[in-house]
Amino acid sequence: MFFGVDYYPEQWVFPCGGGADNPEGAWARDTELMAKAGVNVVRLGEFSWGLCEAQEGKYDFSWLRRVMDTLGRHDIKVVLGTPTAAPPIWLARLHPDILPLDEHGLPKHEGTRRAICFNNDTYWNASKRVVEAMARALGDHPQLIAWQIDSGLGGHRTEWSFNEDSRLEWQNWLKLKYKSVERLNDRLGLRCWGQVVSSFDDVPMPMAAPTAHNPALLLDWYRFCSDAIVAFVRMQAEVLHEVCPGRPVTVNLRALTRRFDHFDMADVVDFVSVESNAAIKSKSSELACDIDILRSLKKADIKTPDGDCGFWVIEQKAGQVNWQDVNSLVRPGVIRLFTYQLVSRGACGVLYYRWRQPRIGHEAFSGAVMPHHLEGNHRVFQEISQIGEELKLLEPALKDTKVVAETCILYSHDNDWALQQPMQPTKFFNLREHIQLFYNALHDRNISVDFARPVEDLSQYKIVFAPSLHLLAAGEADRLKLYVQNGGTLVTTFNTGLVDQHHIAPDSGYPNDLTDLFGLEVLEFDPLPPGEENHLTFKGTFPASHVHPARLWCDVIEPKGCQVLATFAKDFYAGHPALTLNPFGLGKAIYIGTMSHQYFYHDLIAWLRQLCGLHPLLKVPESVEVSMRQKEGVRLFFLLNHQNSPVRIQFYKPMHDFLTGETFSGNYDLPPHGVLVLDEHPEARHEPVNA
Repeated sequence: MFFGVDYYPEQWVFPCGGGADNPEGAWARDTELMAKAGVNVVRLGEFSWGLCEAQEGKYDFSWLRRVMDTLGRHDIKVVLGTPTAAPPIWLARLHPDILPLDEHGLPKHEGTRRAICFNNDTYWNASKRVVEAMARALGDHPQLIAWQIDSGLGGHRTEWSFNEDSRLEWQNWLKLKYKSVERLNDRLGLRCWGQVVSSFDDVPMPMAAPTAHNPALLLDWYRFCSDAIVAFVRMQAEVLHEVCPGRPVTVNLRALTRRFDHFDMADVVDFVSVESNAAIKSKSSELACDIDILRSLKKADIKTPDGDCGFWVIEQKAGQVNWQDVNSLVRPGVIRLFTYQLVSRGACGVLYYRWRQPRIGHEAFSGAVMPHHLEGNHRVFQEISQIGEELKLLEPALKDTKVVAETCILYSHDNDWALQQPMQPTKFFNLREHIQLFYNALHDRNISVDFARPVEDLSQYKIVFAPSLHLLAAGEADRLKLYVQNGGTLVTTFNTGLVDQHHIAPDSGYPNDLTDLFGLEVLEFDPLPPGEENHLTFKGTFPASHVHPARLWCDVIEPKGCQVLATFAKDFYAGHPALTLNPFGLGKAIYIGTMSHQYFYHDLIAWLRQLCGLHPLLKVPESVEVSMRQKEGVRLFFLLNHQNSPVRIQFYKPMHDFLTGETFSGNYDLPPHGVLVLDEHPEARHEPVNA
């Protein structure tokens, strides 16, 4: 397993942290301490364009080779970042057309990273040249094991720009998609407000205007901008594969926070790398949800440097960040805890951001493994060193194991983009918050979860959740029907199938193309303002542990053969269905016509577990998070205590702890922020798992 740090020797003074007589002398001390901490890989170079090409066409990568040579003395491998995220100032001064224009047509200026337009030929060609030059200069270095393309793609709201280059590419993109102006006018509904065009050249970019742009046009703009970013990464991947065959490429991603299609992006790289923000005190289930989303982006054809089948964490925070209102310290043990959360959910490489705090720049007081003064006795360094030693012990057991999930949550970027448009039925609906309600209930019952697009093969899952697929293409609806027809259980909700892929509302009833699957039709929908609630009245065997409210949105449903499990309690639709079940083929389709509080979703999962024969990984107190990685004949259980107090766990059979080598049964007190990595004792491996 790869265990490492992000290393920026160029970000210290004189000029690399050494003295006047030996300016690069600190590098040797850095690498000695890295080796002491168990580091075997670093990420290097992704913001170095201005240092590697100080003048146009004059490349100097020799200093990076010297860094790599120094790392090689301790056999520390390298992931090289292509430097295209931070173009040099001279490039913008010579070619100001690379700078992005905002929605008002005003330029965003040079002097920072990401000051570019992805559709600008000058920037594209300069990027291709520097990537090829870097690959030819350093691609043969024995320490190089992989490339990271760019860094932080789409960050700082730079997914799109409104330059002339973008306009030309946008209109060409539309021409390739729609073939004729007549088809474009029809599919985008441009007859609305009389905004029809007679030429592709007349199609506007959605710049600042007196009111909202046509939603279908805006949706296509998001698709176009996503395609442009993906094409930029594909261009670099092709260059690197050609110059450096055998070296896999990756890209660093965050969980759905930027407006490009992360599934498409994962398709053009060899393995996925992610950024983890565990330091910002999110709930453990929210962090776990991020990890599972990112792990799910690439499920096949994964090529990591060591051939493992997982994903990498290329940026795991090693301390506090510097961009919150208050940047508190990360408490002792928490970095270790969240590292194990990442490993437990499939990570096969973890690198901490960053090796040491820089003395220059705006991240001078952002957390790091080492402070400004290198000693090797710092608290965080000691914690990282402990993790490094433990992962060496775990590496043989972890090799080739992966997370296998029986449940899946559907997500598509098209749908999310459609829901982010103005003039929604309610501005208080948030898709991620809605997804999180389902995910929390599964997480808290220690049930593993994948994420997928609706067009993927879903046959491996016992239950598929499809929260608020507002935009549902005909092909996606067919996939859902096939899944249920063949025996799957599908759970979907309000705000589903209100528009198709062209953002056109159906004239055959809601949810679009799925009324037969669910055995119902949504006649109307009633968004509720904050603070106003309806309530649910249950029928049959649904295990309601609380009085469950109906919040935010209530569908007025006409049943057409479905079984009614719950109804609304008041208003003119009192007694109308709120929760239904419909047999379809060999499977079941469940519809939830409202949003409730978290307790409802816990009850829902308890009911579905009985309905579908779904079992938690281990029976433990609710405050303990459990994950499992497995391969044939091996099951590794990770138990994480996210509390500040110990938790008692009762084991009914012997279990082996990889971190201590001990075998125990009976009561065990998991300490605050404690971690167990278990497999069943050989004598108990053929018995059902229970704890």
